[in-house]
Amino acid sequence: MTIDEVAAGRRRGAAVEWPTIGLAALLYAAFGVLTWHHDALPWWAVLPLAGYVVCLHGSLQHEVVHGHPTRIAWVNEALVFPSLWLWLPFRIYRESHLTHHRDDRLTCPIDDPESNYLGAESWEGMGPAARAFRRIIGTVAGRLVLGPPFYVGRLAVNELDRLVRGDRSHLMAWALHIPGAALVLAWVIGICGIPVQEYILLYAYPGVALTVLRSFAEHRAVPAVGERTAIVEAGPVMSLLYLNNNLHAVHHAKPSTAWYRLPALLRERRAEFLATNGGYLFPSYWQIVARYLLVPKEPTPHPFLGRPAAPAKAA
Repeated sequence: MTIDEVAAGRRRGAAVEWPTIGLAALLYAAFGVLTWHHDALPWWAVLPLAGYVVCLHGSLQHEVVHGHPTRIAWVNEALVFPSLWLWLPFRIYRESHLTHHRDDRLTCPIDDPESNYLGAESWEGMGPAARAFRRIIGTVAGRLVLGPPFYVGRLAVNELDRLVRGDRSHLMAWALHIPGAALVLAWVIGICGIPVQEYILLYAYPGVALTVLRSFAEHRAVPAVGERTAIVEAGPVMSLLYLNNNLHAVHHAKPSTAWYRLPALLRERRAEFLATNGGYLFPSYWQIVARYLLVPKEPTPHPFLGRPAAPAKAA
């Protein structure tokens, strides 16, 4: 599936998806209430609630990337204009994520911007400390604790490198992102009186950590294209948090399908999806955490970079 096909898919279907509009309204209301009453709650209560809300906002951005909840792009983008997690401009995320949806190149560290693998040359050029760090963030514990600063730092390095090379293509993304982040900070610091370091540690950091937990096991590097994408059958709390993107193989197969329709689609075609993805299934995120908390899920070097992709299995 090409980037244009992924982006064009939402031109069909309902003109306005009201469940997503309602979800956005509740999300911003929850954020407002939580930040307004920030001082009335202990930090250990704020952290999981705030992390959930910020991560859920990231999941809403994912819906917007795929053309939801309306057919008007600027309306959709305006819906996620405030950057609750502060770090990633929406348009840069949209560009990288639509590129990621080239399933024939999934997991390739050269062509898939969301890949956590490295090419052999990059791996061999690393020193022992860098290799150890990559092994650590290949575990759930490492991804949750060190993943947020790692991904923020990687974005900063990549964007600075882009500017040094004279590439100004992302300037508009930053020009829109900075006011969106400033709006959030004006509310958080100026109105609610939350110190910026508390917001980063109790809201943004756990929000990004929960996001990278979702992506931890959702892809694997195997020759068959269809077998690279997982299904995680999470409960209602985690499924809502990720807007059913935990059913990732279903989403990749039908990227224009609204989040609230994915569970029914899996129920109707479960055997087909599991046959196509080679049974790459986890019954919960608890199993992922238990299995990979301190053990890397797989080696960091990509196992077959450069070989032609194998076709997906016929369902």
